[in-house]
Amino acid sequence: MAEYRKIEYRIAKDGKITERVLNATGSSCTETTKEIEKALGKVEALELLPEYYTEPENLTNTETEYLKQW
Repeated sequence: MAEYRKIEYRIAKDGKITERVLNATGSSCTETTKEIEKALGKVEALELLPEYYTEPENLTNTETEYLKQW
């Protein structure tokens, strides 16, 4: 089942768009917005939040690794 993610956009008076992904961890942050960023244009800067460096909880992978050990 897909996780719920929220993307927040702030548009400044000069037209600069700031994007923030909420409720996501690891590379799912950047994967969530990849296509939107292509449509918006050039990304000038990227600032990763601490959640990016948190591994997503994935029970399927944990179970698979556990089974491989036997």
